[in-house]
Amino acid sequence: MKAWAAGVSSRGSRAYNEDRIFYENTENGFLAMAADGLGGHGGGGVASELAVEVFAQAFKKNPELTEENMERLAELANREIRKRQTPQMRMRTTFVGLFCGGGEWISVHMGDSRLYWFEDGVLRFRTLDHSVSQMAVLAGEISERQIRFHADRNKVLRALGGTDTVCPEIMKKAGPPRGSVFLLCTDGFWENIWETEMEADLAKSASPEEWLSYMLARIGKRMTAHSDNLSAAAVFIPG
Repeated sequence: MKAWAAGVSSRGSRAYNEDRIFYENTENGFLAMAADGLGGHGGGGVASELAVEVFAQAFKKNPELTEENMERLAELANREIRKRQTPQMRMRTTFVGLFCGGGEWISVHMGDSRLYWFEDGVLRFRTLDHSVSQMAVLAGEISERQIRFHADRNKVLRALGGTDTVCPEIMKKAGPPRGSVFLLCTDGFWENIWETEMEADLAKSASPEEWLSYMLARIGKRMTAHSDNLSAAAVFIPG
């Protein structure tokens, strides 16, 4: 299963870009990832780089699409990040990954970097953030649309490097993802575009590069002097 992918990563209005994206066709399938280093803890860029590096290398060695393997990869990445921490640099990162092979695919995430799955041009699924604002939605305190404007939207409840143990959220989907489209992105990207706009831009796009360009045109008009790093990987699975 070969995928067609494109990516973008920008520092936005920040001094440094602590986001990382990765995507690659392998002998056994395809993988894509996005990670957002949490800048307030120091070393966010190192944490996000370690996360995608460890996941990529470990998955290539053991490409099993099982919950157990995804948990093992998350534990490996968490351990490597924790090993690099110092009292002055408590680095951690959000993470979202897509792993495809054979007739199935699996997603794993921690924090508020998201995976969106589109089928026949329609949004079928997105990961739920591990954040204070997402908890407010689940509690009925705010609507889904209000997440982007919530005062605590940047307070993440799960992250790689946060604790000695990790609790990734994993979803496995049986059936070949042929014809599916995926978007993996950090909060600086999805906070500035609505899901209906993602669908509209996808409908007029013949490639992942074109889709990203349409979405970036919208995001560029909404950026401010305080805009976060923004990164995304767009993945088209041939039908």
